[in-house]
Amino acid sequence: MRDLSLDTRLGLPDALQVLLQEVPREAWDADPNFHGLVSFWLERHMMFRQLMAHMRAETEGFLTGARDPQDFARGIGRYGGVFVQQLHGHHHIEDHHYFPVLREKDARIEAGFDLLDADHHALDGILNRFVEQANGAIRGVGGADARTPAGALHAGLIELDRLIGRHLEDEEDLIVPVILKYGAAGLG
Repeated sequence: MRDLSLDTRLGLPDALQVLLQEVPREAWDADPNFHGLVSFWLERHMMFRQLMAHMRAETEGFLTGARDPQDFARGIGRYGGVFVQQLHGHHHIEDHHYFPVLREKDARIEAGFDLLDADHHALDGILNRFVEQANGAIRGVGGADARTPAGALHAGLIELDRLIGRHLEDEEDLIVPVILKYGAAGLG
């Protein structure tokens, strides 16, 4: 059996892409069920991607000397806090509200919700590591070797970006076709 853990998976297995084949990404925004919950949900995912890109740029700017150390520390603290808080809240709503309703809509993809739930648990540990790395980089600002904790944060952000990206893409490929095909009844 193929390893489907978040850190090794390259996408959803074919068995979980049945609705994506019926409702491919290219057709999403033309679907009458797109506007509303789906577009809002995808905007939240875009926000997570943008926050990740911003924190990477902040860290790279600090490492190259182009970013003021105090501004870097404030920016990582602010954007990192928003990122973690919003992602935890997003996952909580999905796990306790959206996923239970959506898993009942099509038995062919029910196992996909277990996969996404497992991702959320894996991401909890990864987010904890990110918080430690961000706090280390913030505390290191002004120190003799501030580049070492900032470098660790940068490496962690690259890995976090890869894992969050994989999770968000798989989640979109599983959930958006369900909502577009069956509607958002019970989710609002």
